Amino acid sequence: MTLPPGYTLRPATVRDAALIQSQRTAMFTNMGSDVAGLARVHEAGAAWHARMLACGAYTGLLVESGGEVVAGAGVLWNDFPPNADTDSSVRAYVLNVYVRPEHRGRRLARTLMQAALAECRARGVDIVTLTASDAGRPTYEALGFTPQAELKLLLTDGGTP
Repeated sequence: MTLPPGYTLRPATVRDAALIQSQRTAMFTNMGSDVAGLARVHEAGAAWHARMLACGAYTGLLVESGGEVVAGAGVLWNDFPPNADTDSSVRAYVLNVYVRPEHRGRRLARTLMQAALAECRARGVDIVTLTASDAGRPTYEALGFTPQAELKLLLTDGGTP
């Protein structure tokens, strides 16, 4: 895990929660999400990140350059029952992988992912999942991630399917 000269990696703290949420908003904006909807949930998202960082359910990693955070990633630690793939009950979900546009092409996302995967290994995690954007997919596949079948149902309309 080597960063280019002028970049440093550090763990996120509770004080970084609003910044992490801002990166998350930028990430989803870049992927074409509804900007008004993202703005509406900013405060709730920052509060969630602060709460999860404080209790240890979320680990954030940030890359700085010139004293400014320019990239980040996080891992949400989930408790699942063991299955045929692992007897471990801890699973990792990687989220919030974001690099500011002017810092892209320097393998910062790959370095963040390598650091996140090292933390997963250190915690004895066998299964790591994430949801990839089209732009991020080649980085994740190069690290060994494979596509999985997942379904989603939004229960926000108040009705039943």
